[in-house]
Amino acid sequence: MSQPHVVVLDYGSGNLRSAVRAVERAGAAVTLTSDFDAALNADGLVVPGVGAYAACMAGLRAIKGERVIGRRLSGGRPVLGICVGMQILFARGVEHGVETDGCDEWPGVVERLQAPVVPHMGWNTVDVPDGTGLFAGIEDQRFYFVHSYGVRDWTLVTNDRTRAPLVTWAEHGGDRFVAAVENGPLSATQFHPEKSGDAGAALLRNWVGSLS
Repeated sequence: MSQPHVVVLDYGSGNLRSAVRAVERAGAAVTLTSDFDAALNADGLVVPGVGAYAACMAGLRAIKGERVIGRRLSGGRPVLGICVGMQILFARGVEHGVETDGCDEWPGVVERLQAPVVPHMGWNTVDVPDGTGLFAGIEDQRFYFVHSYGVRDWTLVTNDRTRAPLVTWAEHGGDRFVAAVENGPLSATQFHPEKSGDAGAALLRNWVGSLS
């Protein structure tokens, strides 16, 4: 069986090398690039992200990354968003009173967590739905989070016309937020699998394994 080829999208967001190494360890051949065609044609695309929502969207648009994501998904080709790379998949983000349009693959708003201590930094458990592929075998594990913003209300309604996305939740300081989504070819995690030890490595292996 040939090794799947994954592009980690380089759009000026940090933490790229650790994502590359983690996906390589999960069994993929990995290219770090901002090239449109390479990102479009890879077996899998990883969209990382750290920092401010608006800055990440500006960097993504500068390389037409939102078009790459949209075209891949319209063709059923897998995409994995990580941290702010998950947040930008939603319709909009609000930081410091500034509203920024996202990729709008899912409805919803990224907003500041309503918890006594922010940022949410460290290891946390997640509430995984039945039928998960991303968390297969690691449903009870802990994952590493570093964020001040999140999606606190899942608003997508399918009315059984299509298969509903699988939404994983987490809680910090009494505030509940989306920790991961599995939606056909589009998957995303608010936590950093590349910083989540054995559990994160297993999650990435599950995703890479789904590409073949």
